Formats: sequence, C-alpha cells, structure tokens
Amino acid sequence: MKRLAKKWKYVNSDDDGDDGDGKFILPTSSDFQPMDTEEQEELVRSLERSQAQQSRFWRRVFAGILCCFVVFLVFSIHGQTTMPWELRYHAYFMGEIESWIVIAADWAAVLACLMAIAGLLHNSRSRRRFLWFSCCFGVLLAVFWLYNMLKLPKFRWDVIWLPFGPLSGAGFCLYVDTLLNESSEEVKKLRSYMYAYKSR
Repeated sequence: MKRLAKKWKYVNSDDDGDDGDGKFILPTSSDFQPMDTEEQEELVRSLERSQAQQSRFWRRVFAGILCCFVVFLVFSIHGQTTMPWELRYHAYFMGEIESWIVIAADWAAVLACLMAIAGLLHNSRSRRRFLWFSCCFGVLLAVFWLYNMLKLPKFRWDVIWLPFGPLSGAGFCLYVDTLLNESSEEVKKLRSYMYAYKSR
C-alpha cells in the first residue's frame, strides 16, 4: 500500500488549467516497478508470521471451547458415580441402560474430545490421525445414544447434545485444522514461487 500511495500524482490547477481544485491521478502500468528480492522476502515473512499467529489463535479458541465441554462431562461422570440418575439427562435412560454403561459412554466422550484437542494443538504429522480418531469415536457415541434415545417412550430433544456433542466438537476441530492447513499451504506456495522466480 505504501508503494501505491507513492505513485499518486497531485496535479495543481496551474498545471491543468482548471480552477482552484487539484485532483489525484491513478498510476499507469508504466509507473509500477517489480518488487526487489528484499521486499518479496519481507512480504512473505510477514504473511508467514500473520498466518502462524492466526493459526495459534483459532486452535486455542476451539481447544478452549472443547476443554469446557470436557469439564462438563467430567462433572457429569462424577454426578452419575456419586448420585446415580440424579441428573435429568441421565435419568431419562434409567430403565434402558445400566449406570456403568452411561459412565463408560461419558468417559468415551471425554476421550474423543481430548483426542480432538490434541489434534488441534499437537504440532506433528500425527495430529490429523488424532482428529480422525476423535471423529470415529464421535460417530460411535452418536449411534449409541441415538439408539437408546429411540427406545424411549418419547424422543427427548433436550438431550440431543448427548449423541451430537462430541461428534460436532471433533468435526469442527477437523474443519478448522483443514482450513488452517490450506492457508499455510498457500503461504508456502507463495514462497516457492518467489524462489522459482529468483532461480530464473
């Protein structure tokens, strides 16, 4: 933008014969000069820093949201362990499922969320594997809870988060990771184009 601003030409009324008002003229194609190597390097580094900051920020945001859900699930497990069927969303299944199965399902949801968090924050090639495992666990939990919800005398929409909570969390984390990886790849392509241009 600074280079573009320098290309503006101010024309006084004395130069163009008009009355007191001057005007700005957009630069023509001949006014532009290609960026030198240092400017290209500075631009690419700036984009890399910006992309890295954005990536860290959004990964931490979604990991934090999922951590809150994990805390809620741990509270739910504690409640079911100390006072079985006292929580309303568990009490719906009192006649359909054993208490230990409910606790095991909640622990599986915790595991799925922790794998999604690890996939977001872990900086390695295996992080995509964590995210996919989390999605698989989420699908299994969704099938489990939906099957038992359909066995209830009345379908309870207020507990729809039981089947879709972990799955949605894992899915959003996978989506965010995909978008951020694509953004990183675009910046890498820009640097490779710069090196290819320099080698000519």
